[in-house]
Amino acid sequence: MNGHCDMRHFGGATALLALLALGGLAGCGSNEPRRSDTRHGVAEAFDDAGITAGVKAAILRDPELKVSDINVETSQGVVQLSGFVGSADSVAAAATVARTVRGVKSVRNDLRLK
Repeated sequence: MNGHCDMRHFGGATALLALLALGGLAGCGSNEPRRSDTRHGVAEAFDDAGITAGVKAAILRDPELKVSDINVETSQGVVQLSGFVGSADSVAAAATVARTVRGVKSVRNDLRLK
């Protein structure tokens, strides 16, 4: 290089900076989630995981129910119960127990009798 600047490096760097700038501007009008939306989604997923754990713990405390027979999934505070239980009373009890957990908005009871 002998102390001289190689213009090819500057041209490539300039083109890269231009692309980054245009990419940032193009993102301004996009429908991509913003950082705050992403953080909200992460917090919501964390809340859903906590609700699921709470429902499983509540089912475990109920002597009438077997947590191993009941699958619990939560999305946006809506709890879905699925699996097989031994009686209609157990179907109703599982839904009642799930509704007592803080953060549960509603319960979708898809439990079936064995």
